[in-house]
Amino acid sequence: MKKYLHIYKVTILDNIQYVSNIVLRILSFAIIIFVLFNLWKYMYSDQETINGYSKSQILWYVLITEGIWFGVRNKNFTNEISDSIKSGNIAYSINKPYNYVSYLIVKNLGDITIKSLVFVLVVSTIGTIFIGRLKFTILQIPFVLIALIFSALIFSIIDISISLISFWIEDAMPFHWVFDKLVLIFGTIIPIEMFPNSIKTIFSFFPTYPIMYGPAKIIIDFNFNIFCKIFLVQGIYLICTIIIMNLLYKEGVKKVNVNGG
Repeated sequence: MKKYLHIYKVTILDNIQYVSNIVLRILSFAIIIFVLFNLWKYMYSDQETINGYSKSQILWYVLITEGIWFGVRNKNFTNEISDSIKSGNIAYSINKPYNYVSYLIVKNLGDITIKSLVFVLVVSTIGTIFIGRLKFTILQIPFVLIALIFSALIFSIIDISISLISFWIEDAMPFHWVFDKLVLIFGTIIPIEMFPNSIKTIFSFFPTYPIMYGPAKIIIDFNFNIFCKIFLVQGIYLICTIIIMNLLYKEGVKKVNVNGG
């Protein structure tokens, strides 16, 4: 455990040196939020609520989910894994005195920690200024933190799993692209409640539910029963994604060993 904590700490210290890079992400974030805010304000121009969401709630929802997206997405990291596999450099990494996939998870969490903290501040500031104070109590903080940590873990593991597909195919980027678009459309820009009842249940099984929808729902409309339901889904997703990731890794390592890597 100590070596993973050391990896986490070193990764954070490395990323502190490049905080200026986050400024560009904040600018991109601000532009997207400006567009989405105006879109939703137009849709609410002649009504108070849509599918149970008031205008302030939907604006906070979009702001929070986009903040999560910008905070946990780590494209350079996933490209690094794929490139390492394609170049054969992974043969050196898997022989290090630590579990490779555990190392990847810890490193990714280290990469996104500073970025996520910055976007928490950005989201809080923009929301308070342009939407209004969110109904939020200190007692909710532990539940929100649990949901956000699980969200980051699940997102990281899915991203790592997709990159591990590079053991078998030339380029895993198309799969990352599809996953990113699913997350953006079915959970970030539009809440699940906005979809027709016939497909709402189906979307509840998508990764967007535990990654984006769940944490945002807990923040804007906290209810202990809702938290328990989302926490259960996150727990199931976390276990399933860990199993899938480890299976992909083990089979991939076998492939490397067979080929003399």
